[in-house]
Amino acid sequence: MKTIFTTLLFISITALTFSQETKYGVRIGTNISNLDYDGNPVNSNEHRNGFVFGAFVDFGITESFGVMTELQFSPEGSNNEEFDTDYLNLPVIAKYQFFNKLSIGVGPQVGLKVHKKNDGFKNFVFSGVGFAEFMITDEFGIDARYIYGLSNVFDKELEPIEAKAGVIQVGISYRL
Repeated sequence: MKTIFTTLLFISITALTFSQETKYGVRIGTNISNLDYDGNPVNSNEHRNGFVFGAFVDFGITESFGVMTELQFSPEGSNNEEFDTDYLNLPVIAKYQFFNKLSIGVGPQVGLKVHKKNDGFKNFVFSGVGFAEFMITDEFGIDARYIYGLSNVFDKELEPIEAKAGVIQVGISYRL
């Protein structure tokens, strides 16, 4: 019985996924990042501004519901050279479309730290993403995201400090 149910579920999901439209695209934008410390901050904790860019795949499951996954480069941390990090992020966002133009969504994100080693930051961090998008045309859209860290960004072996990242992103996207 479990095998039959699993097989039918797999076929249904596959049919729904391939029956709707899959869109590919690129996204660029800007972000404002900061660290949210538990207790007293270890620095002045000024926000860090940067440019984010990446590519995405938007899977339409139904006419109004879809799942979007993206691979993006994002500078994060604070505006102090010792506390800035760059991540290669992979958000997976479940999104619901309103009025054929406006979408909102939420989902998890995993980040891989790039280009620095043994700097006191973890190599992998986990976050939650809140997402809103307005499509100007069928190809161009604008979006805003809030990303809140779910895991401590500091490596506990190197730093006894706990902090979570908070990032605001505003971007434009182009669907191919």
